[in-house]
Amino acid sequence: MPKDALLLSGGVDSSVALHLMMERGEEPDLFYIYIGADQEGYESCPSEEDMEMVKWLARRYGRPLEVVNLHREYWDYVVRYIIDTVKEGRTPHPDILCNRVIKFGYFDEYAGKAYDRIATGHYADKTIIEGRHFLATAVDPVKDQTDFLAQMTYPQLVKAHFPLGNLPKSEVRRIASMEHLVTARRKDSQGICFLGKVDYNQFIERHLGTLPGEIIDMESGRVVGEHKGYWFHTIGQRKGLGLSGGPWFVIRKDIENNRLYVSRGYDPDSQYGNVVEMPEMHFITIDPMEGDEMEVTFKVRHTPDFTKGLLQRSKEGIYTLRSTELIQGIAPGQFCTVYDRDSRLCYGSGVIGRGFRE
Repeated sequence: MPKDALLLSGGVDSSVALHLMMERGEEPDLFYIYIGADQEGYESCPSEEDMEMVKWLARRYGRPLEVVNLHREYWDYVVRYIIDTVKEGRTPHPDILCNRVIKFGYFDEYAGKAYDRIATGHYADKTIIEGRHFLATAVDPVKDQTDFLAQMTYPQLVKAHFPLGNLPKSEVRRIASMEHLVTARRKDSQGICFLGKVDYNQFIERHLGTLPGEIIDMESGRVVGEHKGYWFHTIGQRKGLGLSGGPWFVIRKDIENNRLYVSRGYDPDSQYGNVVEMPEMHFITIDPMEGDEMEVTFKVRHTPDFTKGLLQRSKEGIYTLRSTELIQGIAPGQFCTVYDRDSRLCYGSGVIGRGFRE
C-alpha cells in the first residue's frame, strides 16, 4: 500500500476525497497549506474556518494533521505573477501556477518527499498507457479541472492522486451529506483565496494604482468613455466598463497608448477569433506531435466545452492552433489547454500570445 499525503482545504471536495481514501484502506496523512494575508493588511482567506473544518475531519477519521506554511512562497511566485501579468496587459491564471508551484511543488519539497502519492480534491483523472502516466479528464465535464493542472511536470503527475476523478459533483455532495461531514453544505470557493474579502480590482489598484485612458468604439473610432487603467480589463470582458447603451465588450487593448477598444452588441462579431498563437507549449508526459501538426481538442478558458482544432508547430517552435469554429474572447496571457481528439487525455497547455481571426 502506498504512503499517501492528502491536501485538505476545508471544502467538501477534499473532505470526500478523504472519506473515499479511508474507505479503501489508504489512510492518508493530512496536510493543510496555509497561505494567509500579506504584510500590507489584506484580510486573509477564511483560514480559521478552514482550520476548524480540517481539524474536525482529522478527529473524525483519526488521522494526523500538519499545517504547512507556504505564505511567502505563494506571495513571491503566484501573487508576483498576477501583478506582473496584468501590468503587461495580459490575463493571468493564478490557479494554474498555484497547482504547479505550491500544491505539487513547494509542498512536495518541504513535506511531501516522504510520501508515494499526493492526493487532492481536484476533479481530474489519470491513466497509464505503455507505462506512462497521462492526465485525463474527469467524469463530470462541468467540474473537470484538468485545465488547472495542465502545467504540472511529469514527476508531479506521477505522484498525484485524484480520488474524485470518477465522480460527478452531485455524488460528492450526496456522499458528504450521507456521511454527515461538516463540510457537506459548504459553498465552493470562488475567486482567488489570498484576497479574502478584498475585491480583485481593489487588490490590483493597491499594487498598480490607476492610469486613466480612453475607451474607443472599434467600429467608429469614437471615444465613448474612460477607463481607470488597462490592467483592470481583459479581452472579452463585458461588465465593469461603465458605458451606457450597451452591452459593450473589450475587443483589444493598446498597452502602449493605454487604450481599450470595445464593440457594442449582444454578440458582436469582432469578439471572435479562430487562431490562437502560443510562443511555446508545455507537454506533461510526451510531445504527442509526430510531425508539424495534429488534430486536437482544446479550451482557452475554464468551460465544460471542448473545441476541435489543428495544432501546428513552426520551424521556430511557435505553436498555432487553428479552430474549426469561432471562439469568443481569446485573451493573451491566458492558457490554451490541449487535449486529444476524444477530449480524454490532457497533453498540456501553453500561454496565449495572441488570438485573431483569419
